[in-house]
Amino acid sequence: MTLSDVASLAQVQRPVVSMWRKRSSGGPLPFPASTAQANGVELFDADHITAWLQATGRGNNPEARNDVAVFARLAGPPGEMPRDSRQTFEGLTAILALKVIMGQAVGERTAAELLDAADEADPDDVFLYSELEALGSALSGLAGFADRLADSAFSAPAAFEKLLAHRFKEGLREQSDTALTEEALKLVGATAMELASTLDSRLLFVDSTPGGSDVMLSIVEQFGESRPMTLLAADHQGSASRLARRRLAVHGTDSSPVKVDAKGAFAVNGPAVHVAQYPAPGNPALDTTGILNSIENIVLQMDDSQRAVVIAPARVLCDALAGEAGNLRSDLLRSGRVRAVVRLQPGLLRAKPREPQALWVLGPSFADVPIAERWTSVANLSTTPLTLDVSQDLISDVVASMGDRATIRAHSFRFARLVQTRVLLAGKGSLVNVPPAGSSTAASNAEAVLRVEELMRLLSAGTSAAALPSVQPAVPGTGPRPASIQELLTARNLKYLKGIRIDETDLNRNAGSRILGREELMDPHNTAPRFITLLDFAANYPAGRLTEPGDIVFCTSPRPAAMVDAEGGAVVVFPARILRIDRGDPGGLVPDVVAADIGSRPAADKTWRIWRLRRAPEVQRQPLSHTLATLQHERAEARQRLNRLEELATLITDGVAGGSLTLTDPISIAAPTEGTA
Repeated sequence: MTLSDVASLAQVQRPVVSMWRKRSSGGPLPFPASTAQANGVELFDADHITAWLQATGRGNNPEARNDVAVFARLAGPPGEMPRDSRQTFEGLTAILALKVIMGQAVGERTAAELLDAADEADPDDVFLYSELEALGSALSGLAGFADRLADSAFSAPAAFEKLLAHRFKEGLREQSDTALTEEALKLVGATAMELASTLDSRLLFVDSTPGGSDVMLSIVEQFGESRPMTLLAADHQGSASRLARRRLAVHGTDSSPVKVDAKGAFAVNGPAVHVAQYPAPGNPALDTTGILNSIENIVLQMDDSQRAVVIAPARVLCDALAGEAGNLRSDLLRSGRVRAVVRLQPGLLRAKPREPQALWVLGPSFADVPIAERWTSVANLSTTPLTLDVSQDLISDVVASMGDRATIRAHSFRFARLVQTRVLLAGKGSLVNVPPAGSSTAASNAEAVLRVEELMRLLSAGTSAAALPSVQPAVPGTGPRPASIQELLTARNLKYLKGIRIDETDLNRNAGSRILGREELMDPHNTAPRFITLLDFAANYPAGRLTEPGDIVFCTSPRPAAMVDAEGGAVVVFPARILRIDRGDPGGLVPDVVAADIGSRPAADKTWRIWRLRRAPEVQRQPLSHTLATLQHERAEARQRLNRLEELATLITDGVAGGSLTLTDPISIAAPTEGTA
């Protein structure tokens, strides 16, 4: 074992092991000495390490003695050991699969006997024979180690999964780069199972991706004991696909291959649920067009008795796409089989925790429904953690989207909403941020007019009501649609400017250019003002720039917040940033509306480039800006009056109660009580 292996076994950080080694060197239980070196890296005897951990009680893994085989490597003469860690991994997984098929220990068998058993179990060499043959003289020793590994993990399948869990070890990059989190696998697996339960037939799951097995094993682990099922895996010949077939074999599943040709086409007859993750372990570098072509192969062979659940990067499945990829995705939407589009939160792909994922759920196309009237369900869970209740309600929404209009009307959707497919095709932005199908705001518009008029009447005594315009309901759909910040940046309606870092010693509380940073955004009315002199700013920060009137200053942490700098001439300090509306082509943007939209985002939403901003018709921009400025002035006056009232109440309370003031208001002097002189 290396020191890194020891840290993994003990479930501590790597520097902790070095600290143990150093501090125990002069004690009664010193850290075990290294026994060998490989490429300049010290190696330690695994038995000595586990004995030391048990004797000292160090580490956070009480099962270290049982788990050590997973983290250790075989020691022996160079000619009798596998050449590298990848060959060791493939050999061990093949032996574990053979062990399950044979139903007995393999450590006491000779290499010839093991190869004979492998030939019988895998006559066509589709998943394990080549891996065992490649071990040569190391086969017997590795078989004994596999027995020990299975004993330590209590079963061969558990040992297999422990080996696979360490995907970030050298030589397994295609596995680690595509590994989903447990919550993502459970969501996809549970969705597939729920869809399969509606088909009223045998449970058949198909994964046509090269090397895909995570989702199918998640289905087996969640539901394998409740109902029998059959799994079909692609017959690709790459190492990832062979590993997937070994994995299905070691878990004792009822599985068989599905033939996939060189172009990715295949065929499955009868009711089935397809599951797919892209990119897959067998092709981790698959690009956007390749992913959509692979989904097209699933769609082309589907009939109305089949369903599919696909998880892939959100940039492919639901974010804005252009060019060939955009046309290909539009063709898939036009097929009518994309029944639901769900954007998920980032953090579900272990190797790329900042990349959000998305789901496509495919189903019947309802060919009898005219193309212009077809619909798709969309949901945006970009900032919603996949808790148990969220996953269950999302799955319920997705399954309901498989039905006809009557089924959909009978379901109360929590996350999904219906959008006409033609609207998805016409949109240029994200698929999950388009307006819902058949939405009508006429009633709500009329209610808003009545409420505005009532408020203006109630406030007329203290507000300059004459300066406020009258309102009336707008015709639905006549205004520009909301657009994402990224779309507006691309169209040059917005400009993005970074905040700068300023040394605290350059700031003062008295005079100079105002400072706008996170503190001012979080509590704009109570934060003490900060300034920097123009001389210091120009001398020490030559790359810095001042704000202009109307700039929107915003931040994303600890929560989204924004304010409009009406005056300009301020210095924006990182992590605050600036959005500047183009005066020549504002694209319907109004600074106060932008600030309000940013401030209304959920606290966990940090992906500011996809935030949707509302826009006003061009003829309404100036009246809206003037009205909002008037109301802002009235709010400031009301806030100042409130502060004065609070100060007055405090002074009177403290003065009268403390004896320094006496109230002389006639109302406060009690009148003589009736019947007294």
